[in-house]
Amino acid sequence: MSTAAPTSPWAARTARFGRARAAMAAAGIEVALCSIGADLPWLSGYTAMPLERPTVLVLPADGDATLVVPRLEAPRVEAGGELFGLRPWLDGEDAVGIVAELVGRRRRLVISDRAFAGLLVDLQSALPSAVFGRASAIFGPLRAVKDEQETAALRAAGAAADRVAEALLAGEIPLIGRSEIDVSRELAARLVAEGHRRANFAIVGSGPNSASPHHEPGERRIGRGEAVVCDFGGTFHLPGDAGYCSDTTRTVVTGEPPDGFSEMYAVLQAAQAAACAVVGAGISCEQVDGVGRRMISEAGYGEHFLHRIGHGIGIEEHEDPYLVAGNTEALAVGNAFSVEPGIYLDGRMGARIEDILVLGADEPIACNSSDHSLHVVDA
Repeated sequence: MSTAAPTSPWAARTARFGRARAAMAAAGIEVALCSIGADLPWLSGYTAMPLERPTVLVLPADGDATLVVPRLEAPRVEAGGELFGLRPWLDGEDAVGIVAELVGRRRRLVISDRAFAGLLVDLQSALPSAVFGRASAIFGPLRAVKDEQETAALRAAGAAADRVAEALLAGEIPLIGRSEIDVSRELAARLVAEGHRRANFAIVGSGPNSASPHHEPGERRIGRGEAVVCDFGGTFHLPGDAGYCSDTTRTVVTGEPPDGFSEMYAVLQAAQAAACAVVGAGISCEQVDGVGRRMISEAGYGEHFLHRIGHGIGIEEHEDPYLVAGNTEALAVGNAFSVEPGIYLDGRMGARIEDILVLGADEPIACNSSDHSLHVVDA
């Protein structure tokens, strides 16, 4: 990865508009409609609120872009300069009609995957001859390759999350006797204190709940001699960026580990390290998954590894590329993704280790560096 200073936000956005239009033209797409979701902030720097009032960036492959936005939200939009014009609309106006007028006679459209279904249905009525597809077909591959600005934001987000993880591993966050939800709230608060705009999630699974990968923290009180899986992340902003995500998982034990846990954790640690080591340009997503999965299976825990080994990350917590069996897509320089194998013995105990990597020109860049070894937290 280049050591040059990150490009300015406007230079990055200009480049993204150019890449988007080129990809649209190559695919025969005449207009992209970017609503709620990550495509809009990736292009414009503006994140639409998920309101019933439509916000849509109308991006023709061959014409001027216009951001159709509720008038009360318009003050939040940074001026688009030459990239896009602004069309605020007032309550009582027909926002869908405005979008349809901007689309005009163009027929081949894509719309953000996370746009409200109601907006799509209304647009289909207003544009009966249009053919709609998923915007992810255009923007997914583009957003999967991070530029220098995005890489800097991901590294800053990861470093901030690491400071929370280090406090957890050092026993600075009390666990024994506290409820899972109380610890979850502290993890979230610490993410914000370390510079995140907001915490997106803070999973805390203790004892038998550690075997549930996406456990919802509850009132269960953490006891001694238990595994505690803590998976947390948030959205971090550097000046001028759209906000990029952190995501890390560390597992600790509260005193003497449960029977068999240390051996299980050693397998997990080795599998995570091996999967990280194989990462490189040209390596397929499923190869990374396969390396970690084989090690876990050969140790006898194969049926207890319940999920893919990783997911892409950026403006969204989960985005392309997905490191899973069956995905033969090759990793490319600029891809950012998690490597997070887990072992879950239902009703007993579980563990997961997760780091974010960005694939640099020479080697992977680790966005997380907190210790992977098993920590006993007697607090």
